[in-house]
Parts: sequence; C-alpha cells; structure tokens
Amino acid sequence: MINMFEVNETNKMIEQENLDVRTITMGISLLDCIDSDLDKVNENIYKKITEYAKDLVETGNKIATEYGIPIVNKRISVTPIALVGGAACHTSQDFVTIAKTLDRAAKTVGVNFIGGYSALVSKGMTPAEELLIHSIPQALAETERVCSSVNVGSTKTGINMNAVKLMGEIVLETAQASKEQDSLGCAKLVVFCNAPDDNPFMAGAFHGVTEADCIINVGVSGPGVVKTALQKVRGEDFETLCEMIKRTAFKVTRVGQLVAQEASRRLGVPFGIVDLSLAPTPAIGDSVAEILEEIGLERVGAPGTTAALALLNDQVKKGGVMASTAVGGLSGAFIPVSEDQGMIDAVNLGALSLEKLEAMTCVCSVGLDMIAIPGDTKASTISGIIADEAAIGMVNQKTTAVRVIPVIGKGVGETVEFGGLLGYAPIMPVNQFSCQAFVDRGGRIPAPIHSFKN
Repeated sequence: MINMFEVNETNKMIEQENLDVRTITMGISLLDCIDSDLDKVNENIYKKITEYAKDLVETGNKIATEYGIPIVNKRISVTPIALVGGAACHTSQDFVTIAKTLDRAAKTVGVNFIGGYSALVSKGMTPAEELLIHSIPQALAETERVCSSVNVGSTKTGINMNAVKLMGEIVLETAQASKEQDSLGCAKLVVFCNAPDDNPFMAGAFHGVTEADCIINVGVSGPGVVKTALQKVRGEDFETLCEMIKRTAFKVTRVGQLVAQEASRRLGVPFGIVDLSLAPTPAIGDSVAEILEEIGLERVGAPGTTAALALLNDQVKKGGVMASTAVGGLSGAFIPVSEDQGMIDAVNLGALSLEKLEAMTCVCSVGLDMIAIPGDTKASTISGIIADEAAIGMVNQKTTAVRVIPVIGKGVGETVEFGGLLGYAPIMPVNQFSCQAFVDRGGRIPAPIHSFKN
C-alpha cells in the first residue's frame, strides 16, 4: 500500500531533484519484414513500425500528465538491420534506403530516436554486415533520428579485430560526414562488447533476436535524487552510505516499474525490463560525478574514484533489482562526459583524463561515452581505444562501449556544443603514441579461458 508520505517524497524527488523516466522504448521485431525485394522490405518496415508505435508518444504523454512523472523520451528499437536487410541489400547504398525508411517512420510516430541500425559481428562479418557498417557514415549524416551500433566482441567469442579496425575508420568517416554539425553523427554511433538485447538507452539500443515480437522497456534516471540522499549521511561509514544508496535506488526504480507496467497495459504490449541506470543530464544537480564527489572525492578523477564508482554501481543494482519484476539493459551508472556537468568540470580542472575514464569503465555499466577528441586523431588510435574497452568487457563479462566524437577542425582546449541532453564537451587529449602495428594484425583475439563454461 502506497501511503501519503511516499507520494510526497516522490513528488519532491521529481520537483527538486531531477527524477525522471528517461525513456519508454518500444522494441519491435522486424524479422517478418525480410524480403529479397528492397522496395518490399522498406514498405514492410515502415508499415510495421507505424502500426505498432502509433500510440507510443501519446500514451507516454498521458502517463506523464496523469502521474506527474516526467517521461523525457519515447523511442523505438528494432531488430539489427544487417539481419533484416541482408537478403535485399547488395550495396551500402541499399542499406541507406532502409536508414531513411526508419527515419521517416520515427518522424511519423513522433519518437525522438530509433535504434537498431546495427550489426553484431563479435566473431566475424557476413557480406551484408560489412555493407551496413560501410554505410553508417552516410546513413547517420542523411537521417535525423536513426542511431547505430556495432557489437565487435563478447566474452564467449573474443574480439573481432577486423571489425575493430574497420570501426576506427568508420567513426572518423562519420565525423567527417557530419563535420558541419561538429561531427554530431558520432553521437549516434556506439561500438559495443557484450551488447545486451534489451537496452532501452540510445544510441546503443536494438531489439535482440531473442526478444518477443514487441515489448516495452523503460529506463529510469535519478542522479540528483541519490546525491541529495547521500547529503544526509555525509561523514557516516560505508555501511550506512551503501544502505542509503540501496534504499534510494529502490524508490527510483519503483517509479520506472510503475510507468513500465502502465505503458504495457495501455499499449497492449508485454513489459520487458526496467533499466535502472543513473543517467545524468547537463542540468545542474543531475550528475553522477557529483554523487562520487559527495561520497568523498574532491573531484571525480581523484584517487579513490574507481572504488567509489564500483560501490555506487553495486548498491544501485542491489537496491533496484528488488523494485522491479525484471531488470535488464545496462543498469548501473553512466559516466558520459558531455552529458554530465560534474564530469565536464573535472576535465576542465585537469582532474579527469581519458585514461582515468577507461579505468572507471572497469566497474561502470557502459564505457567511454560522449567524449570529444581532436578531429585529427588517427583511425588506428580510435581502433585501439575500442579494443581496450572491448577487452575490459570481454574479460570482466560485462557490457562496455565506446562513443567518442572526433570533432573535425577542433583540437585540445576547444569546446564543442551538441545541445539538449547531449550537452557540451571539452576536447580531451588522446595518447599520441601509435598502435597501428597492433591494429593491423587482423584476425580475432580469442575469448578468455573463463568463458569456457559448457
């Protein structure tokens, strides 16, 4: 039974502490849209998305109004397009037509992003997957709402270094293709290891082939709520601190569970998961970095940062998992630079470097996220960064990702403005020593020994 105290407490979290439901994401399978005729594939895709998601935005808005819970985004994820278009697409340009169809469908139903322009190539690439990957720069430059992801490794299969090398080149090409918008196309492109099938967050969302025909996944966000709660236990021991994080994560996740169940009921679509990630925004007080500083760091990046983040991630999961019937996606604390004012401040003060961020990804839920780097960074260097993150994910049996933005025409010391939830970012320096010979080896880094569990 929900009492008046809990209602008032939730209202306070929404009004004063930036609590929101970051996204309702409808996952739609496009496997039944496959055809050998490209025009028919595009027709099938547009028809299915616009039919299934026609009420998604209106339903989300009604729930937000009735319950007083901000629902920031309504999104769609679809089956990886490399699979859907494989029979009909014989050139990269063929795949671009599907990207444009996805974009048109997303605009028709009113969602802000559609994810799934994706390829899963952790062990090898089919011709179709390679064509899709080569099409990514043009697809993202010529669409507004399409997001793309490529999974290049997993704990079970190892790391596909041919794909890693290619993706370094593709990231740079995407940056070049959108250079008039400060290389914004790269903000819609994620390279994964161990990508989950049910992630509701962009830009990495896709609808996995193990999923039902259509599902509703919800992502919650409440860094400001957690920070405010921790102010009440300032100076207390770690046991007290952990208990406060768990209790707060439980309350935040309950809001997501309520919205997910209500959206599922009204849309007549099965509930999938709640992703209980702490996703920051550029808004003051809505920062994961500030949580870590409240735990006891002068600035995020100081010694102790990785330990503080590990504690936060673990307690968020322990508290949130009891609040939902199904938790999935990424679930943890996001540490993007451009989307978190505390992270931006730490970079500007010299407290936080790319290398420290990499260390932090060993214990966080994603990876190197929304990091602006010099536009003249070599493709092989980007591939090396991707390989490092993939190795962390592979060995630690967790999801890791890279979303870096080489801003064409800008260098260290300059700032790039992305706008909205994407925020702004200082251009961060990248290690200038070469890894070209390493990347050029090709082939596959084998899976670690502990992956052999059959």
